[in-house]
Amino acid sequence: MEYERIYKEEIACKFCKSANLVKYGVKNDIQYFMCKSCGRKFADNQAPEQMKYATQVIGSAINLYYDGLSLTKIQKHINQDNNINPSTSTIYSWITKYTEKAFLNISKYKATVCGTWIADETVLKIDGKNIWFWDIIDEETRFLLASHISSKRTIQDVKTLILKGLGHSHCTPQTIITDKLQSYKKPIEEVLKDTMHQRSKSFVMYPNTNLIERFHGTLKDRTKIMRGLKNINTAKNFTDGWLIYYNFFRPHLTLLNKTPASKAGITIPYKNWLDIVEKR
Repeated sequence: MEYERIYKEEIACKFCKSANLVKYGVKNDIQYFMCKSCGRKFADNQAPEQMKYATQVIGSAINLYYDGLSLTKIQKHINQDNNINPSTSTIYSWITKYTEKAFLNISKYKATVCGTWIADETVLKIDGKNIWFWDIIDEETRFLLASHISSKRTIQDVKTLILKGLGHSHCTPQTIITDKLQSYKKPIEEVLKDTMHQRSKSFVMYPNTNLIERFHGTLKDRTKIMRGLKNINTAKNFTDGWLIYYNFFRPHLTLLNKTPASKAGITIPYKNWLDIVEKR
């Protein structure tokens, strides 16, 4: 029949990509199909494999989350725009799943940033406890090389941060700027042997850590409305996603609306969170 010919051409199995399909009933006004090639069933709702909601909805929700909306506000936004009502726990499961996927696929890309790196730390409140949040960012491109979370500020934490940063760069920096925390001294001497270490003098004189302090201010504003930072593991997942969002998906006015990744010479096959959701 005509309709059968059309859907066989336009719809493929979400699991094996075969077009050899038959209708398998309707539920909640959504047509379901069974694949005669692999025997599996799926809904014709443009949802990712084994997911209930459409990729557009999921991708938009993740972007709104890293843009600063709470889970409750994202839920209301989805309901208003799509007349569906996923739970906040479902939305958070999307964020967790695709943040992990994005970090796995994108963290392998390295930046070419060999000039000045800025390292700093700030304190965040997680489950009523103070947790230290560390960053290294490239001064010229604003590329966030690495983040690290710890309960203390030790020499080993500094070393971990530096090694993470080196893992995301094709080269070592000529200069690294830090505050006056004593824990920076030994790891920088051991790991970045040919790098000049400059300690921040003040916030009105160069060199200083103003750039990364502004970044931490943005991060703190972001975490005020978050409800998912209940322990160090959920915090780590958030910081992984924030690193992806900040570097690859969020244009910066100071970079003439380019992303830090593009400024650092990195090209990836994803333009946004929707691409992460859509691509297998």
